[in-house]
Amino acid sequence: MVPALLEKYREELTGRVLPFWLRHALDRVHGGYFNCVDATGAVYDTRKHIWMQGRGAWMFARLYNSFEPRPEYKEAAEIIFRFLAHARHDEPRCWFSLTEDGKPAAFQRKPYTAFFVALALVEYSKISKDAAHVAEAVELFWLIEGWIRRPELLGRPPLPGGVGYTQLADLYVLGWLAFELNKVHADPRYEKVIQSCIRRLSAHFHPELKLLMENAATGDPEQFRQFPEGRLICVGSSLEVCWLFLQIAEEMQMGSAHFLREAVLGALEYGWDREHGGFYYFQDLHGRPPVALESNMKLWWPHTEAIIACAQAYKWTNDERFLEWWQRVDEYAFRTFADPMHGEWFGYCDRRGEVATPLKGGPYKGIFHVPRALLFTIQAYSPQDNRAMRKGHAGERFRG
Repeated sequence: MVPALLEKYREELTGRVLPFWLRHALDRVHGGYFNCVDATGAVYDTRKHIWMQGRGAWMFARLYNSFEPRPEYKEAAEIIFRFLAHARHDEPRCWFSLTEDGKPAAFQRKPYTAFFVALALVEYSKISKDAAHVAEAVELFWLIEGWIRRPELLGRPPLPGGVGYTQLADLYVLGWLAFELNKVHADPRYEKVIQSCIRRLSAHFHPELKLLMENAATGDPEQFRQFPEGRLICVGSSLEVCWLFLQIAEEMQMGSAHFLREAVLGALEYGWDREHGGFYYFQDLHGRPPVALESNMKLWWPHTEAIIACAQAYKWTNDERFLEWWQRVDEYAFRTFADPMHGEWFGYCDRRGEVATPLKGGPYKGIFHVPRALLFTIQAYSPQDNRAMRKGHAGERFRG
């Protein structure tokens, strides 16, 4: 069963997903790629979102470095990376979106755009051999760490009525970037950041449900659960963080992340829609109405994270429950999101699994979740790909 799934993923990755973006999206005039495209690949918005550009540059560089050194992957990485020269403001921050030729269009008061720029810098440096790219990534890492610790530096000051909490997304970006940087710029502080992230993740772990809550209070947790953000569950985030930190812990020989294995199975069981199939996007711990109107929708990315998590967990444990979940999620995801006619996956479906919008790319979807899930699952079971990565190519056995 596993070999058949891996062959299916290799065919999907190289035959339908990557060709879709290579054929339709690259901007060879201005650099970057058009991340807002419809079902056929036609551009419906020429603005380029920098965190999507960072993800795209990282993805193609990762493919070239660790999967197969195809010229088209290197060319795509170079074209997209070139556009990232427009990403930084006069301040240290990065723009959220730019016009097609690189003029600033929008800011966000969040650290995540800078994170994906830094991630691209690390991975592309393995192609460019340019130490300046690593140096810029290091600079961005410590800026991001400071922005997360002190959000007022991004224009989000603490307010008298606000409630303090940590977010999975913040721990995710710090842990992943520290892990990647440590491979190209060894510094004992990176390991300390990762260990701190794992400790803080334990505060997100719900012991009865055995999954990660999206947010964890820095004060009284019972008071925090009076608010929707204190009761928020996003299965996609929980699974993504679990497989990331489990992989980091294994690579770095840390033994402190075992609770995350429980959280994989807990998230799978809690988030599945037993009537229509697929994972809910958001849920409320107490069954109250989630604030986000898309909560009942089925989005592509929680399912791609579930595929990676199930594949990893089955490999590590040989627990048949993970194989069963892997098959269930695979069947649902390919039936619901994959487009065998034009390639790539649809992103947004209603609760019943009907496509809600024909976009294949937008401000929040691009060259990232689908190819990453296919690539990392293949590499988890591929000795050849793993040998290549152990020789120093992009990122050990899994993305971290």
